[in-house]
Amino acid sequence: MSSESIIESEKTGLQRKKEDSNIIVFKIIDGIKDILEEDRQQKQPLFLSVNEKLLIKTVKEFLNNKQRQCMIGITGESASGKTTLVNYVTKALRKKLFNESYTSLCCDDYYKDTSEELKEAGSYENLYKTGFSFDKPEAINLELMRAHLISLKNGCGVNAPEYDFVTCESIPNRAYKNPTRAILAEGLYVLGEELVDLFDIKVYVFTPFETIKERWFARAVLRGKTGAAAQHQFNDVNTTARIYIRPTMQNADIVINGLTSAEYIEEISTRIINLVNDIMNFYK
Repeated sequence: MSSESIIESEKTGLQRKKEDSNIIVFKIIDGIKDILEEDRQQKQPLFLSVNEKLLIKTVKEFLNNKQRQCMIGITGESASGKTTLVNYVTKALRKKLFNESYTSLCCDDYYKDTSEELKEAGSYENLYKTGFSFDKPEAINLELMRAHLISLKNGCGVNAPEYDFVTCESIPNRAYKNPTRAILAEGLYVLGEELVDLFDIKVYVFTPFETIKERWFARAVLRGKTGAAAQHQFNDVNTTARIYIRPTMQNADIVINGLTSAEYIEEISTRIINLVNDIMNFYK
């Protein structure tokens, strides 16, 4: 075979690969649109709003560039359902053995250690009387979280801390995080000014106030906060949410309904994952 024939054959092969890649992208996007349309018909849809243009752009870039990572930031008020969303999306991923395809970081793990302050105060109620707040940005080590997200984006693993909500102790280097292609970050200040610029897709979980209040007090009991201490912190939670969290919904590309069930989150996530997996396998 002549050198001209070899070059022409390589060009034809590259063109075919490009055409197949475009077909995969369009089929996945069309399939996701169909799922979103079905979701809109539900009494409690999962998706309240979606920036479809950005979603299409990100899917194209992600599928066409094997080296590209997708950074997804998920926020919402305390007890809105952020962690439930992440847990059941990742549960759907694990069904397909995609454990190595994603990494998740949580703002809650980056709370600064205040165990000594709690001991000195003697109780949560006394700690709050000093003016301390768990719900302002300065209570969380956002600088460290940003550094870890950037490291993951650059292909370097990190050792994330872990926070004990009962003792207020921060345990460093607790969990190793791999630099996977999809990186999920969840927490109160993920879409705040300190981190928002890092994400390709920005998600806000919206939940009505009364539901948030009910969930918050139920969770507070599990964290050792009851009575006046719990009420004091919830008042602070509501105030800081109004100042710091609710305004970040305007930064979101996707707004999620915090009233949908965990089972429905898993169902929709599984459908999307199966769609992508089946199409990718068909065109291998």
